Amino acid sequence: MLLAPYRVLDLTDHRGEIAGMVLGDLGADVVRVEPPSGSEARRQGPRCPATPGPEGSLQFAAYNRNKRSVVLDLDETADRERFLALAAGADFVLESWPPGDLARVGIDFSTLKKANPHVIHVRITPFGSDGPYAEYTGSDLTIAAMGGPVSVQGVPERPPVRLSVPQVWRHTGVEAVVAALVAHARMRRTGQAQSVDVSAQAAMTWTMLNAMAASAIQGRDFERQGSALQLGKLVIRLVFACADGHLVTLGNGGNFGNLLPWVREDGLSTPALEAEDWETYDRRVLHGEPVTVSDTELNAVLERFFAGHTKQELFEWGLERHITLAPVNTLADLLAFPQLAARNAFAPVNLPDGRPARSPGVFAKLSATPIQLRRPAPRLDEHRAEILAELDASPRSPAEADPTHDADALPFEGLKVFDLSWIGVGPISARALADHGATVVKVESDQRPDGLRSAGPFMDEKPGWNRSHFYGDFNPSKLSLALDLKRPEAQEIAVALVEWADVFLESWTPGAAERAGLGYEQVRARNPSIVMVSTCLMGQYGPAAAMAGYGYHAGAVAGFYELAGWPDLPPSGPWQAYTDVIAPRFLISMLLSALDHRRRTGEGQYIDAAQMEMALQFLAPELLDYQCNDVLVTRCGNQSAGAAPQGVYPCEGNDAWCAIAVDDDQQWRGLQRALGNPAWMADTDLDHSAGRAARHEEIDARLSEWTRQHSSAENTARLQAEKVPAGPVQRSSDLLRDPQYGHRHFYHFHDHPEMGRIPYTGHAYRIDGYSSGPRTPAPLLGEHSFQVLKDLLGMSDAEIARLAESGVIG
Repeated sequence: MLLAPYRVLDLTDHRGEIAGMVLGDLGADVVRVEPPSGSEARRQGPRCPATPGPEGSLQFAAYNRNKRSVVLDLDETADRERFLALAAGADFVLESWPPGDLARVGIDFSTLKKANPHVIHVRITPFGSDGPYAEYTGSDLTIAAMGGPVSVQGVPERPPVRLSVPQVWRHTGVEAVVAALVAHARMRRTGQAQSVDVSAQAAMTWTMLNAMAASAIQGRDFERQGSALQLGKLVIRLVFACADGHLVTLGNGGNFGNLLPWVREDGLSTPALEAEDWETYDRRVLHGEPVTVSDTELNAVLERFFAGHTKQELFEWGLERHITLAPVNTLADLLAFPQLAARNAFAPVNLPDGRPARSPGVFAKLSATPIQLRRPAPRLDEHRAEILAELDASPRSPAEADPTHDADALPFEGLKVFDLSWIGVGPISARALADHGATVVKVESDQRPDGLRSAGPFMDEKPGWNRSHFYGDFNPSKLSLALDLKRPEAQEIAVALVEWADVFLESWTPGAAERAGLGYEQVRARNPSIVMVSTCLMGQYGPAAAMAGYGYHAGAVAGFYELAGWPDLPPSGPWQAYTDVIAPRFLISMLLSALDHRRRTGEGQYIDAAQMEMALQFLAPELLDYQCNDVLVTRCGNQSAGAAPQGVYPCEGNDAWCAIAVDDDQQWRGLQRALGNPAWMADTDLDHSAGRAARHEEIDARLSEWTRQHSSAENTARLQAEKVPAGPVQRSSDLLRDPQYGHRHFYHFHDHPEMGRIPYTGHAYRIDGYSSGPRTPAPLLGEHSFQVLKDLLGMSDAEIARLAESGVIG
């Protein structure tokens, strides 16, 4: 197991419990320290009605596997001393806020550091441990609104929307694993304990992809347009109705050219469709050149065509012909999906009432140290005897730190990475290493550049290989080598990079790397200790492995499009390629764990990372709920089964909104005070959640009357003063001037050779005393070709000149 030497003390509630699960899945010994009443996480829904009390939470069951439980009453001196003894031998301590169990009893980072000079203390917070919003109350909806993704989801005729299944703390929890492992690498450099602060707001900003800093690049924000793919001026429809639901596919010329033979068979073709040059159609649209068929006419034909076929028929037909027609799956569809069955993506579990069920299993396939699901979620205090016996018999020491005591060294300085991935998951993962000091060589060519170079936002809305900040935000801190891999000499250079590298990432279609001589067995023969990652939508094998596409295709197949938007409308979101923001958090965690294992053992690793399987982890409680309670979750706007009222409400100004979520009766009373205790709120039927839920529409109308009278900032300030979760729906232009982000130095400004001084999105975590980057702007295509070949691979000037003259490099 990758992290077998390490111990984690997990004091999180539902806001961070998935962090301990991921560390446990990767092999760490995770000890869940709970108060006598059990963690608050045990009271979260959905629940198994046949199992009342602390063992009935399906969310707890989903996110607490591979953990042991011990009850310690930290208000009691003896248990507080036991906890500090456990901390003295732990490598990581995780807690979520508010309120932190440790802070409440007077234990802070300095106390932990005194007990254990090498400890990594990770705090998971809504907005950060300090700064203007540090004391703000946050919920899934309000944090997503303030982080940005709500602003770009939904249709323009209605309020912006969140995903209908809670996602904020799932993103934040896995990001906390990344933060913990980066901090651990830094501890090994400095010899010092590390304090880590993870912001849920910042984690959600990363789900905006190309919208994170769009206004600073193209001069305007991206706005919600249903499920349209917005790539600067180019807007492409993604969602179409079919005979029994919906599917996701690119409503563009290149895709239609492949579909035309089947459209013709259905009798839907026209002379104009036959005459259009579909190979050049998208380029002409992007550059404003004439086309024969308008996008409106094109989409009308696609609508008629897809309506005549089922989503399964279209999916299978597309697989046969290498056209990506992704079904919008429901939770029920996921449990019956053949690709997941072929890869054993579901693990057998028992529901709290003892009935058998299936839950998302391992999130990737590792060759040398497979992820193991060793134990189910623990019963409260289940492991007390063995944990205390271990403590009494032989107090544990942390895994050997072996520090270099170099305070200035970056965590991954000296690490060498060959990045042959493109678009989202691979580049984002490689960036995480580059920002912390690794030397990352990004390989592409002007014959086949990374596809994001042709996608907006573009500086001043003028397309160009070096003017896309979709590419830019995923690739700072890297070196660019332009290499035409169709040429034999270029393939020799790729092999040399494999021999040079510690890490090799590729995201080609399954089998393509082997055909290019870069499959794992071929690579391992050259470099036995290399850690290689292959990432794609469906994984390296299985009946749907050949499905090519992007994260929006995977988002449909993985069930997320079914959960985005309004119940009476087609899916509207999630924004862009949603699995591209889930998968990197898992992948970076695995990469850092594999590198730590390699450091200790010399053993390399192959990681088969399917985006769909990693994303599936974020629907685990809902999949159990369907099997336990026959609840098939679908899109429901901004409402929630556990909060009333909850919604996005209009404010003073043009298309200005404020998200408000009342999670309990105490917050309802705070809402009453903020509104001045109006008579309509005095109805005793509204004193409890069930009564408010029954009159949700009435309350929404009343709240909207009040919020319209004030700006979103004023509404937020009044409600937060009463501890009511509330926050403005923020676009990129708002985020760039957000005072909390200013305090955290979230955006980093660098001078780009073509784009000038522009912002790069920072990381969702801070480590005390350390700036995490990015360190340099994204590279121009081929900017560092000479440097890479000469300084890293040792080639002579004459050799490089010959390769450049022959077109092998650029």
